[in-house]
Amino acid sequence: MEEKTNYSKRSQKDYTLSFKLQVVSEVENGTLSLSQAKVKYGIQGDSTVRKWLQKYGNFDWEHKSPFHMPKTPEQKILELEAKLKLLEKQNAFLSAQNSRAD
Repeated sequence: MEEKTNYSKRSQKDYTLSFKLQVVSEVENGTLSLSQAKVKYGIQGDSTVRKWLQKYGNFDWEHKSPFHMPKTPEQKILELEAKLKLLEKQNAFLSAQNSRAD
């Protein structure tokens, strides 16, 4: 007998940044495990949540250490510039979407 689910197939582009950050937050603070997050939110890919943790989480996967080490002012500036660039891209995308809807 085939098991039915309410989930439709989704791609990475279907998930909003705020959704990804929420999932990452829940996994990092111990509320959910990777597999629990996948089931709770209907995420189909086995490595999707892991990729979000690597991209948005508070762990330095390259050096295997938490990001809680003090950052130099130059590092902080570079990080903020990268965040600003991402937000500008998101803003441009959303503005384009809104103008199409009008």
